[in-house]
Amino acid sequence: MQTPTSAQSIDAAPKRTISTTLAGIDWRRYVIYIGFVVVFIFFAILLGNQGFLSATNLLNILRQTSTIMVIAVGMTYVISAAEIDLSVGSIAGLSSVVTAMSISAFGVVPGIAAGLVVGVVVGGINGTLVSLLGIPSFLVTLGMLGVAVGTAQWITNSAPQPILSDAFNNMFGSGNIGPVPSLVIWAAVFVAAGALVLSRTKFGRQVLATGGNRKAADFTGINTKRIKFTVLLLSGVVASIAGMLYAGRLQSGRFQWGDGDELSAIAAVILGGTSLFGGSGTVIGTMFGALLIGLINNGLVLAGLDSSQQQIVRGAIIILAVALARRK
Repeated sequence: MQTPTSAQSIDAAPKRTISTTLAGIDWRRYVIYIGFVVVFIFFAILLGNQGFLSATNLLNILRQTSTIMVIAVGMTYVISAAEIDLSVGSIAGLSSVVTAMSISAFGVVPGIAAGLVVGVVVGGINGTLVSLLGIPSFLVTLGMLGVAVGTAQWITNSAPQPILSDAFNNMFGSGNIGPVPSLVIWAAVFVAAGALVLSRTKFGRQVLATGGNRKAADFTGINTKRIKFTVLLLSGVVASIAGMLYAGRLQSGRFQWGDGDELSAIAAVILGGTSLFGGSGTVIGTMFGALLIGLINNGLVLAGLDSSQQQIVRGAIIILAVALARRK
């Protein structure tokens, strides 16, 4: 026969187990997914009569978020390696105008090559200054932001550069493959490739090790200088492709394309669960972070907020992203 004491112990054991399990969960890992669901439900209830849940509007959210998502994939690698890249938005703008001007002068293929060269050159300079000279990436890329946007404005005399090639425009943003916009397909490809490389390859593990503890990574034989150079080069190339996506979608190159995208990309990465201090990263989380920002932007527009109010909310999102950054 069980004594009351033993029966109470048996009843209490599962409760302690459940409590311990819940206490052991790092809920910050799941904040982005919970937040996404909560915000989606909130806007669905508040703006359901204004077309928020329509297929057209949801597809617009995906389309408007895709370019930021592409940039944020590259940013995930940079931040995972404990660096930062503030030049991605200006690289996108410079790439868009160089691509547009090159297409006009030489054709589509040389235009695409020229846009990629922008990313290789600027990303390579960033990586060299950070990895070889030891200059903080914040300062290097902040300076490069000004250089890139100034160059784009100078070579175009601040004028938009039209792109008349339907082939380029359809491939890089204006077209559809079946019912799916090409922009969404580009974003899906980058997210899938970025997630696979970061979580399943030697290079991805070396990026996380470099960001987690550079000295320890050096002792294990990882060339951390090469890793830092590579992630900044990668970020520049990805940003140049994003610039071509802007150019294809809007059928022109302008130095303003990408303006402020560095902040949106950083917010998406940190909201998604990548540590601002390096050593951990998740591309899937970044995707949801970008979608959350796009969801909020879309909801604010439908709610009738003006641009200044939208900017306040975006700034609050960035502050929230930093506050939720997980220290090791």
